[in-house]
Amino acid sequence: MIDSRKPGATADMTVHRGGRRRWWPVAMLVGALLVTAGLLLPADPVPVSAPESIPPPSAAAPATVAAAPPISATSATVPQDLLLLPGRVPSTGTGRFTYAPGRGKVLGGAGLLRRFRVAVEKGANEDPAAFAAQVEATLGDRRSWIGDGRLRLQRVSGTEKADFTVYLATRDTAGRMCRIGGVNIAVNGRPYTSCRATGRVIINLDRWRLSARPYLDAKVPLTVYRQYLINHETGHELGHHHEGCPKPGGPAPVMVQQTLTLRGCVPYAWPRRGNRRFEGPSL
Repeated sequence: MIDSRKPGATADMTVHRGGRRRWWPVAMLVGALLVTAGLLLPADPVPVSAPESIPPPSAAAPATVAAAPPISATSATVPQDLLLLPGRVPSTGTGRFTYAPGRGKVLGGAGLLRRFRVAVEKGANEDPAAFAAQVEATLGDRRSWIGDGRLRLQRVSGTEKADFTVYLATRDTAGRMCRIGGVNIAVNGRPYTSCRATGRVIINLDRWRLSARPYLDAKVPLTVYRQYLINHETGHELGHHHEGCPKPGGPAPVMVQQTLTLRGCVPYAWPRRGNRRFEGPSL
């Protein structure tokens, strides 16, 4: 703890009869002799703002403490009950993409085979392989588009020919890509939703990390919203259009624009329900 007494003060300030003890000439002489001998060095002043306890000095250089990495939107360790991911979301990237390497297994047992690639924008701070794993896990689920036995899907590398590509792009890049494809995804002047352009399933990083108001209000986990997002936009690439809510209070068909409104339904992420295709009225 910092001593509040002034440097040079002493506890021996006793006044004797006959006047104050004249000890200081002797002290100055002794101090001068000690300094000359190298036995007494003046101490550095301690700043008033210094902590009460200071760790002892170490001969080794202090270790550099790395900042904790942000939770990745594509990480498999994201808590399953999390509603949205913390941290700042990059609003713009480089406009260039890194493709997930290698081939995935064929998803589905029968039907037309359609191949797709998966790419993540550089600067989005997401892992292409991890994102690809989540896309494949969703599209390979029996509740997804392969469940009726009339479609098979397979992820291929970025150098192979594919029928379409699933992109994870920052907000600004997604907005530009969608506009080029003839789709305006802006809400209040800012790119908000995701979209499908011909041969391109474009996932907006804002939604991938932050979910959407109908799902947040219903306290549905982000993992479920991401399943909806992949199924919905891929559904457009497969030729499906927007639908309405078939029964108020019931589950929403996957082709409802659930990012914006549930139309009276409750969130549901899959094209199939009860081992059959689950649809709503055409819009």
